[in-house]
Amino acid sequence: MTHDVQIEIPLSKQKMILTLLGSIVFVGLGIWFLINPPKISNPFFGNPTLIFIVGLASILFFGLVAITIFRKFSDKQPGLVISRQGITDNSSGVSAGLIPWTDIQEIKVSQVMSQKFLMFIVSNPQDYLDKVTNPIKRNAMKMNYKTYGSPISISSNALQTNFDDLEKLLVEKMNEYKS
Repeated sequence: MTHDVQIEIPLSKQKMILTLLGSIVFVGLGIWFLINPPKISNPFFGNPTLIFIVGLASILFFGLVAITIFRKFSDKQPGLVISRQGITDNSSGVSAGLIPWTDIQEIKVSQVMSQKFLMFIVSNPQDYLDKVTNPIKRNAMKMNYKTYGSPISISSNALQTNFDDLEKLLVEKMNEYKS
C-alpha cells in the first residue's frame, strides 16, 4: 500500500440529525424543569433547587450540543482526514485540527457509560490547549486532559463509520506511518 493515499471519512448527516433531535428533547425537558418543575415526593430528587440546577444544566449543555451540530451541517470538510502527515480532526465542536503522527505516542480507548471514544496521547498536550482561542472549547479540552490524560479525543458519533472500524484504521495507519 502506498503512503501517499489520503483517507477521508465524511460527517454523517443522519447521525448528526439524530443527535440534534435528542439534544432538542433535552433542552425541552430542561425548560420544562425551569418553568413547571415536576412534583416528586422524594426529598432528594424532589428538591426544587436540584430540579432547577438539572434543568439549567440540561439547557446549557444540550443547547451547546445542538448549536454545534447545527453549525456542522453547513461544514463541507470531511469529518476526519488520515494522511502521511497525521490525522486532521473536524468531527466535533472540540476538534483538534491536524494531529501529526510525530506527536502521537498512543491511541487509547476510553468509555463513559456506553459511549466509546479514542484518546490521543500526545507528546505536547499543552501546545494543543494553547492554540485554542475559544474558551468553551479550551475548557472542554482541559477537562479531557485532566480526566483522560489527553486534550484530544475522537468518537465516531458524527462520522460515516462505526467505532471499531475507526479504531482499527487509526491504529493501523499510526503503525504504518510511524514505522
